Amino acid sequence: MTGPTDDKMSELRKLFFESAGELVQKLNDEAMQLEKSPGDAEASRSLRRTVHTLKGDAAACGFRELSELAHEFEDVLTLENTGAAALVPEIALRSADVFAALLNAYHQGTKLPNIQTLRTEIARLARPVPSAEVATVKKRSKTASKPSPWSEYDQLAISRAFADGKQLHHVVVQLDPQCGMPIVARRMIELALADMGEVLALVPAEGNSQPVNRIEAALASDKPAAQIRTKCSIPTVASTVRVRPLQAPEKPSSEAPAVSPAAAASDSHPDTKDRYVGTPPASEIKAEVGAAITRDARPEELAATPSVPAGPETVLRVDAERIDNVLNLVGELILAKSMLQQALTEFGERFPKDLLRGKFSDAMAFQSRVLNDLQHSVMKIRMVPVDQLFRRFPRTVRDVGLQCGKEVELIIKGGQTDLDKSILDAIAEPLTHLVRNAIGHGIETAAERARAGKRPKGTLRLGAYHQGNQVVIEVSDDGAGIDPEKVRQRAVSQGLLNAQEVARLSEAETLELILQPGFSTAKEITELSGRGVGLDVVHSVLERLKGSVQIETVVGRGTTFRMRLPLTLAIIRALLFRVEQRLYALPLNAVAEITRTLEEDIHQVEEYDVLQLRNDVLPLLRLGAKPASGAEAARRKIFVLVINNGDRKFGVLVDGIEGEEELVIKALDDHSITTDLVSGASVLGDGRVVLILNMVALMDRFTRARPDASGMRINLAGSLSGIEAAVRTGASAGGQA
Repeated sequence: MTGPTDDKMSELRKLFFESAGELVQKLNDEAMQLEKSPGDAEASRSLRRTVHTLKGDAAACGFRELSELAHEFEDVLTLENTGAAALVPEIALRSADVFAALLNAYHQGTKLPNIQTLRTEIARLARPVPSAEVATVKKRSKTASKPSPWSEYDQLAISRAFADGKQLHHVVVQLDPQCGMPIVARRMIELALADMGEVLALVPAEGNSQPVNRIEAALASDKPAAQIRTKCSIPTVASTVRVRPLQAPEKPSSEAPAVSPAAAASDSHPDTKDRYVGTPPASEIKAEVGAAITRDARPEELAATPSVPAGPETVLRVDAERIDNVLNLVGELILAKSMLQQALTEFGERFPKDLLRGKFSDAMAFQSRVLNDLQHSVMKIRMVPVDQLFRRFPRTVRDVGLQCGKEVELIIKGGQTDLDKSILDAIAEPLTHLVRNAIGHGIETAAERARAGKRPKGTLRLGAYHQGNQVVIEVSDDGAGIDPEKVRQRAVSQGLLNAQEVARLSEAETLELILQPGFSTAKEITELSGRGVGLDVVHSVLERLKGSVQIETVVGRGTTFRMRLPLTLAIIRALLFRVEQRLYALPLNAVAEITRTLEEDIHQVEEYDVLQLRNDVLPLLRLGAKPASGAEAARRKIFVLVINNGDRKFGVLVDGIEGEEELVIKALDDHSITTDLVSGASVLGDGRVVLILNMVALMDRFTRARPDASGMRINLAGSLSGIEAAVRTGASAGGQA
């Protein structure tokens, strides 16, 4: 018999790393549930199943350290009278951290972390002081070298079989010393026994990391012992097979927790149940010699059971790079559609009465519908629920709360909101900073909250929802809030701004200072805060993702950070406009409305261009040069794009509107970019290059820069020199953003 090939082992380990992260996260969730409800029997059983699955998967992949550590922890979880049940959740959380560190080391090929401290804690938890009688029995059983006793769950299954009047056999198979694959041998013996009847128990359990030389089973079967012995005598696998009647096990101790028949049936054989909790783990592909056997099935049902799973697998694991390649091809198809549409328009202008024009139009419309459906289908493949990110924060809130000495309740809403996987991964760090900041800076201690008339436990809310073509993620707390005056004072003391500049800032602009690099309101440096690093990560990542962050606060009542993110970074719906004969685009969801005005209707207030729009005064940003004075220039009509950024609005002055277009964003090479005003580029169907402006950078220029006598102005033509040529020649349009 030969072992798995290198290719199969590589595939097995790849599947293991994909599923192991889910198992570790599940271990965190179950440990925290057990911490909240120490007597929750279902949480305890689920925790044990998760550790068991992780142990088996690690053993199958050859990760000995992880498998042995999980095995030792599982032994602790199976003890009913350790006297230290309250310590299990804490050890489980520490184990989850160590498991995650081991997984990372295995994956990266780096040095393994020290696990001896945790092993010592687990060993101490597993060594309750036994009575003299229990110690004597253990010593006697060890000296006599009797078979290992059945687990509690095995005994329950055997007891039920005895109560049903079934004939039970104790089967002992000694493996051939020359057998090179004991794990596969165990599986073959299990399949052979399943053909004879109902396998109630099998020792050692699947995934056992210790050397296997003997297999014991409790079998319910009406077949004679000789037939069972012959069935299990597999050449090169079994050297000897003994079959004798099984004695009824002793009743479980009265100290053991009561288990309902349904719960006992569901937990009798954790080996078969573990693999179907959450994401299917890597252990599913270990059974190369046959299909999984459901041990609780009747003998007649087993005889009719096919040797392959009854239902097809409906979940496929696909590498994200493959989906990106498909999405890139869809983007190229959209460009081709634009080119065909342009050609059809020119054909219609040249041959307005040609009958082929109608046929071309129908074919084009059909292609557009199919391409639109294809695009949305591929986009949905990349979409994942935000809950994949949110579910890690209960543990973070617990740990940071304990570290700060604060009680914090976490409320999560909108976990099923879908977001592009690449964006979800990118915001993990910013969201972690916001959560830690809310606990460390925002929520007060229990004593401070009592003095303020609040309940001792603080509340932290995580929420997500769709708004137009964006996803909004909110982090809200009911803490002390942010005092804008203290922020201004801190900005001056840290040298970020002078007193005159600070005095001109609005409250919203003042709050945005806390997102600047180096800014911190902490009075002393701690492990959580005070170094001026953290919230600036939020600003930089959101800017890179073409998103924005808005801060709302009420002193004494709490603070809300609201992150606005695009659904995807690959294809956007954009508004095209002209400035000084150049073509530009803005994401359509950033434009609240479009209005027209005359140059003479624009006025200056404190050197800012402003426009009276209904009952509001709208500050203006001019893209391009201001026209020369004169009667003709004053009567010139211009367009105003009203940009909505949270509770603030400003207008962008442009020369003309080209219309809406679906654009495939092309990444720009850093060597071609001389400004932060551009976030990407695209090519239209007629070959024209359109530059996509960075909305966050425009807003930053508008709020930070000081206007001159000609008003607030950005010279796009000078800033973007050379980029168009680079995009057109393909030097910088190598892929999607």
